[in-house]
Amino acid sequence: MKILMTAFDPFGGESVNPAQEAVKHVDVTGLKAEVIKIEVPTVFGKAIEVVAAAMRREQPDVVLAVGQAGGRFEITPERVAINVDDARIADNEGNQPIDQPIFADGPAAYFATVPIKAMVKAIQDIGIPAAVSNTAGTFVCNHIMYGILYLIDKELPQARGGFIHVPFIPEQAVSRRETPSMAMEDISRALRAALEAIIEYEDDIELVGGAEH
Repeated sequence: MKILMTAFDPFGGESVNPAQEAVKHVDVTGLKAEVIKIEVPTVFGKAIEVVAAAMRREQPDVVLAVGQAGGRFEITPERVAINVDDARIADNEGNQPIDQPIFADGPAAYFATVPIKAMVKAIQDIGIPAAVSNTAGTFVCNHIMYGILYLIDKELPQARGGFIHVPFIPEQAVSRRETPSMAMEDISRALRAALEAIIEYEDDIELVGGAEH
């Protein structure tokens, strides 16, 4: 199995992106898969271009993107990506699309094709908080998740794809009172557990992952 793992560079005025740092430090020793890691710019359009080039070059079995979700307490595999860019803040090149489709010929949404509930359980089993997320937002994280699943749909139907959001790391929360954070080492361990679940499970497990809001 070949897994392409992506992470964004810092954005929104941050000097660090926990996704980028954690992905760098994920220990892939002994995994029953080849893991290829790439950095992706936090830029609408360019993010998909970079990942698409890597997907076409590597022909992976799985594409797993990782991004920052400041304010969340848990590691959150995403259930769905929607076909809209609606940026609350500008990306790293000043782009701020509003109510724009990501792909004009794409469906309204794509569901992740990695086993998100098995991933949540695997992370919880090593003592790290995790939960299914039902919104990847409308910024570049959702943009790239949708783009990955669109490319799988159109060009690489044998592949699976998904996205994981991770919390701030402690240094990002120092000046933000009551803002949750998680040690980078724990985020890396959680990502390793998620990879193990992806390798083990072709189909997802039955586990409650819904929410009231």
